[in-house]
Parts: sequence; structure tokens; C-alpha cells
Amino acid sequence: MNIQTISTTPFDDQKPGTSGLRKKVAVFERNHYLENFVQAIFNTLGDCRGKTLVLGGDGRYLNRQAIQIILKMAAAHGFATVLVGQGGLLSTPAASCIIRRYQAYGGIILSASHNPGGPEGDFGLKYNASNGGPAPEQLTEAFYARSRNLTEYRIARADDVDLDILGEQRIGEMTLRIIDPVDDYARLMQELFDFDRIRALFQSGRFTMRFDAMHAITGPYAKRILEEQLGAPSGTVMNGVPLEDFGGGHPDPNLVHAHDLAELMYGPSALSFGAASDGDGDRNMVMGREFFVTPSDSLAVLAANAHHLPGYRAGLAGVARSMPTSRAADRVAGHLGIESFETPTGWKFFGNLLDAGRITLCGEESFGTGSNHVREKDGLWAVLFWINLLAEKRTSVAEIVREHWRRFGRDYYTRHDYEALDAAIGQQIMDRLVGQLERLPGQSFGNYKVVSADDFSYRDPVDNSYTEHQGIRLFFENDSRIVFRLSGTGTEGATLRIYIERFEPDPENHGFDPQDALKEAIDVAEALCKVKALSGRSRPDVIT
Repeated sequence: MNIQTISTTPFDDQKPGTSGLRKKVAVFERNHYLENFVQAIFNTLGDCRGKTLVLGGDGRYLNRQAIQIILKMAAAHGFATVLVGQGGLLSTPAASCIIRRYQAYGGIILSASHNPGGPEGDFGLKYNASNGGPAPEQLTEAFYARSRNLTEYRIARADDVDLDILGEQRIGEMTLRIIDPVDDYARLMQELFDFDRIRALFQSGRFTMRFDAMHAITGPYAKRILEEQLGAPSGTVMNGVPLEDFGGGHPDPNLVHAHDLAELMYGPSALSFGAASDGDGDRNMVMGREFFVTPSDSLAVLAANAHHLPGYRAGLAGVARSMPTSRAADRVAGHLGIESFETPTGWKFFGNLLDAGRITLCGEESFGTGSNHVREKDGLWAVLFWINLLAEKRTSVAEIVREHWRRFGRDYYTRHDYEALDAAIGQQIMDRLVGQLERLPGQSFGNYKVVSADDFSYRDPVDNSYTEHQGIRLFFENDSRIVFRLSGTGTEGATLRIYIERFEPDPENHGFDPQDALKEAIDVAEALCKVKALSGRSRPDVIT
């Protein structure tokens, strides 16, 4: 095998965010840009000889070309085997499943998650460790440090391989195995859920649903499991063919971007159940007939009802949520007498808790839910969990959630996103909030009196690692909370996310629209951060 050593110079913008390195496609297409970051990963990992790597992505533009480059670099670094999803496709949760099932050294996942695709869109790359989860912070920091000192990278001189034919191929001494991207994941789902009961629900004729794959990676998984294995009618999966530009859409499963699905859930012909997933298959949106389930409520409902499902009948060890996620899951954990954890945003922070057996379920308000079956959030898993629960209870989504509120109280919750803000304005807002922290306690804003305020930090209870500056939290006397955070998942400008919640224990007051129930708190948030005044915008770009 002819191995080339290519001279290069470092790039100064290869610092991974909460979910790997994400940039515009045009950035990744620059000479040596992709190769440099992959070399930084391999340099950090050290001796890769004899090891197994998992590789695949969500099928967005540049996916196939990047895989060919990474395969040749993996061969040059001595990997014995690389497992690649057919066509270069692997959902993020499926990649985690495969890393764990085959005890791989790790995996490289090519995705920018819910960000738009196509030549003008976004691309991303992240490394997942041997537990199947995103690389921990100390590892991503090491990638960045290595990237800043690169002078060369190594790559095998070889022809491109055929990614579409199942079976084994060779690149020098390295074995390339093209595998069915769905098989192992589908087997895992059968172990967790009661497929017979779900089939009976579809056969009853009284249950109607659509799953919007948004022309992203989950289409083949949903078609195989929902339509072929569980007997859902043909056409249940909409937008099921993965496209390099996601059909021109924005593969983010929320009420704004999954509007076609949302329209099917209202009116006299509304479906029983609707769900959607995102670009790489790790997020989910769940709806019932004329009823939207917030991700925070979804996590809490699943935790309260997990004992009904085969894979979770032994009970839950604990529950974790990201800091901006509502405290609804905490209330369930308290009722069950199990541990609950509040972590920074980013799925990697759940990994230690899962590996240590401290938690079974975890979730984020950004439409991500998961369990200890893999080390990633998992969109289709969450959808199957809900369908299995509906099959068990034989009632509606709305009634399941309302019964949950009657039992535990309702956490009114909303998130307001101001996207692609000028980065300087975003930082100005956060700096202004930090500057107010010490004097805010005791101040009143209408009916909202501040009890405490802080810049959230986290001490990992497993490895004692410390993470700080994760968002501004304000707590109020009326059991309300406002959180301000700059997101790290975009590729341009800054996204300010404002999270607002209020606990309401009285069932008589559970029927309001969240925007109405939280109107005063929303006004308080604007008074504190002045994002509208500073940005000139009249409203958020996305409200969930």
C-alpha cells in the first residue's frame, strides 16, 4: 500500500462544539481542511493498528466524498477493519449501536444534525468513543490542540471504493465491510419494545399516524421498522428518501420546519399520532391529535411509564436532563425515589452517568431523548416508545399527557430562538446578564421576584470533571425559571436561546396555551436581555 505524507498548515477554526466540528460545506471543501481534522483525531487516538472503526453519516452533501477520504486515511493509520453503512449512510443512534455491538475502537459520524444541507448548507464531523457516545470534552479539546500544530497528514493512495455493495473490500491491508445500516439497530429495537402489541395496534384500524423523515437519514430505518416489520400502512413514512439537500427543507423536527406533518394533526381528519426526526436521526417531535408534546414533557412521561415496556420493566436507575430542559422529569424521579441529574447541554455529558449505571433515561429540550440502549439521543427509539405506550394504554396522546399533569403538575414551558444574531450582539447580551447576576436576587419584575441567579456550572459526579459558563439561570419565588444561553450548534453568527418555565400544580389551570401562561415571564426575559431592542427584531425566529 502506497502511503503518502502530505504537507499542510493548521487551520485556526477547528474547535469542536457540543456536537463535533460543524461548518459550511464550502469550508470543509477547502484544501486539506477535512484531512487536517481527521489527522488531528488520529494523532490524538494514538496507535490505531489492529483496531475497528465505524464510519457513516446522514447522507447530506459531501457525505460520500468525505467517507472516501477518511477510509484512505484510516488505512494509512493501520486500522484493521472499518464498518461503513451501505451508501455511506448511518444514523447517529445506529452508529452508536454498531460501535457497541461490535466493540469498535470508536466511530466517525458525518452530520450537521438538524442544520440544512446541500452545497450551500452545512457539514459536520464528530468522533464517538468506544462506549458509542460522543467524545468527552477532554478528548475534543485534545483534537483542537492537535489541529493547531499540524504540519502533515497521512493518506493511502488508492482508488475510491464502491459504497453501495454489501460485503467486504480491501484498501491495502485494511478490511472494509459495507453493512446494512438498519439491521443491527432494528434488532435492538425488537429487544426493547413489544412489537406484537404494536402490530395489533396498527391492525386495529383505529390508529392512524405519519412519520416525517424530512428526506433525512431516518427514512430507511422508519420504513423498515414501522412499515415492513410492524405492519404500518404503506405511506406512513413521509419524505422517506434521504436526499443530499434534504429536499430543500430544514431537517429540524419542530412545528415550524415540520409544518406539513403538523397540518395533518389538526382538523376533523387529524391523525392519531404524528412524529418526525431530524437530519441524523437523533431528535424527535411527537404529536397527538391536535396536541403537541414538548420534549421536556415527553421525557417526564416516558420516565413515569417506562415500567410498561419490555426493555424497562426492571425499573429506572435514574433520570438526567440538560440544564435548559424543564424540571418535569425531576418531579417524576422524586416520586419514583431515583436519582435525577442536571447536566450541561450536549449529549456527551450523559455518557458518564449512563456508563456508571446512574441513569437509564435522559433527554434535552432540543427534541432529544434517549436511554442506556445506546450513547446517543435516538429519535426513532422515542417514537417507538410512544407507540408502544399507546398500544399498552389504548388511549390518546393528549390523555396520557393530561393524566401525567394531573398526577405530577404541569411545567409550562417555551423556548424562544433568535437565530443568526451578530456574534457581537449575542456576546453583549450574555455579558450584560453576567454583570447583573450579583444584584438580581431580591429584585422584582411585576409578579416575578428573583430568588437566585447564576452562571450554570457542572461537576461530573463520576469523573469529577468540571464544566462552567453553560448558561444564565434565574429562579423566581413563584417556582418559575428563565434561562439564557448562546447555542453552539450553528455555523454562522450566534443563536440566543431563551427558556422560560413555570410550575402549575392545580389541574384547573392546566389548559392554557404556554405562550399565554408565560406571557409575563416572556416580557421579563426581554426586559432583562433586551434582545429585541439590540437586534432590531420584533419576535423570535422559532418558538417551541
